Amino acid sequence: MITNPDDDFYERVTSRIFRVTLAIAGAGTMAALAWRGWRVGAGFALGAAISWINFRWLKHAVDGLSGKRARPRLAVLAGFRYLLLGGAAYAILRYSSISLRATLAGLFVSVTAVIVEIFFEVVYGT
Repeated sequence: MITNPDDDFYERVTSRIFRVTLAIAGAGTMAALAWRGWRVGAGFALGAAISWINFRWLKHAVDGLSGKRARPRLAVLAGFRYLLLGGAAYAILRYSSISLRATLAGLFVSVTAVIVEIFFEVVYGT
């Protein structure tokens, strides 16, 4: 079976983004816990988890568009992701003592991982 070099590149990039996302989420959560306590740490961790889930859903949507096999259940969830994320944000605001600011900061974990990947590609160009 012949593999497309672009597919290999895409898989390497997304794999690195997932690993960097988890590393930033872990480091950020530990820093938030040490700096401001459990409310801020839990908020950052929750935001980072939502960010990771959203990036994963976006990857599945792209896989579905590119002809790769994506599970239908995930395609339905991807269509409702903003509704689900909005509901989670509402629940956090309404019923929780978790820090909203920390949760919002955690939402940018995947964006930060993508920026790290851009720098990695600029420097190493793999």
